Amino acid sequence: MQLVDSHCHLQFKKLSGDLASVLDRAQAAGVKNIICVGTSLADSQEALDIAATHDNIWASVGAHPHDGADFAKQKDAAQILNKLSKLDRVVAVGEIGLDYYHEHTDRALQTSILRSQIEATLERGLPYIFHVRDAFSDFWQIVDDYKIERAVVHSFTAGTKTLDKILQRGWYVGLNGIMTFTRDHAQLDAAKQVPLSNLLLETDAPFLTPAPNRDEICEPRHVRTVAEFLASLRNESLEELAAATTANAAKLFGIQL
Repeated sequence: MQLVDSHCHLQFKKLSGDLASVLDRAQAAGVKNIICVGTSLADSQEALDIAATHDNIWASVGAHPHDGADFAKQKDAAQILNKLSKLDRVVAVGEIGLDYYHEHTDRALQTSILRSQIEATLERGLPYIFHVRDAFSDFWQIVDDYKIERAVVHSFTAGTKTLDKILQRGWYVGLNGIMTFTRDHAQLDAAKQVPLSNLLLETDAPFLTPAPNRDEICEPRHVRTVAEFLASLRNESLEELAAATTANAAKLFGIQL
């Protein structure tokens, strides 16, 4: 059995400082492949540097909505992103999107930067990793202006109505440790209804450590805990869930596993 962590941040200090041990623990847990996700142009390059030296790690590049102001200030940011997206080991653009929950960046600026990043990379045909929090209404209006055939909405915590809109577009849904400690039954109901063919597993490490390990730093190894919880919640075998989500990751990101 093998698992894929489809969304983590190995370049962040809590993980990069002991990366070899982090990866050894992931392997021991059956997490054989990892997508290292960029959140700014600078750390997208760091994600790429990690991927370049590990044959089981791939990178995505993009600017998270929290980093939108920095992206907007950087000269030729869209052109830089375009160049990064063409490098070896890059399998996706992201994480990009809208976050109205924390709103570290002005909403108008967030929407402008999201459009800029999509337009800078659409020609590449790469899948998108979207971060959307309390902003789906505006998000749909933006993305539907473009022909985006492959994408995942990561760290999904919305309800079934939003899930239906994701599935209508043929996209994937990323579930992580939030599912193990949420008290929102609507989130769990939606998690049960994600078709196995559209499901990805992720950790968002070093964040969102699943229960019962909430006091630990989240690592890719914890994707197994997420998988075990979801298998029980969805009344599926762990092996079935692992096989399907691994195949889904390979298909979405175009990688050989």
